Amino acid sequence: MGFFDRLKLETETERQYLLGAPAIVACMQGEVTRERYLAFLHNAYHHVRHTVPLMMACGARLRDDQEWLCQALTEYIAEEYGHHEWILDDIAACGGDREAARLSAPNFETETMVVCAYDSVQRVNPLCLFGMIWVLEGTSVNLATPMADLIRETLSLPASACRYLYSHGELDQDHLKFFEDLMNRIEDPADQQDILHAARRMYRLYGDMFRSLPMEAA
Repeated sequence: MGFFDRLKLETETERQYLLGAPAIVACMQGEVTRERYLAFLHNAYHHVRHTVPLMMACGARLRDDQEWLCQALTEYIAEEYGHHEWILDDIAACGGDREAARLSAPNFETETMVVCAYDSVQRVNPLCLFGMIWVLEGTSVNLATPMADLIRETLSLPASACRYLYSHGELDQDHLKFFEDLMNRIEDPADQQDILHAARRMYRLYGDMFRSLPMEAA
């Protein structure tokens, strides 16, 4: 079994914890409010804006024998740069205040997720970053587009209000094969274990971010 398949198999329990978040369950049932969607976008902004800095931090800490990963990171950075601005555009298209969102503070759960991501990259192993990438891209490839469709239909929003979700549903389809090939080249058992540990923690923390969203009835 390749490491990518192990990563999927051995983080399934934590993935189910994320998918069981009431906000995700409600959305998939067509129950969504503008307040909840805006709260999601606010918190997405506060973790997505750290994606590129985290990738740069990872690249700066790679060992000499991990130099081959630098090319992958430069491709990821080129793809991910500026996506936090898309989220602010979505907020504005939903009638929210773009600048207030930029200046706002994240939920405790979102801030904890970001802090954990930096700590794992800087203190434990830079390859922990790929545990985070697996959680975010592996989730969005399955959920982003159908959730965007449901949110638009329920709230009567234009496509411009769901650019972040639609783009990641499309982008991450392509990214996933790239990520699979990348993970299958990682053979060091210690690196593999650190990535698995980071993914398990990130599923839990991302799930907690969704659990922090307001659940008032539509």
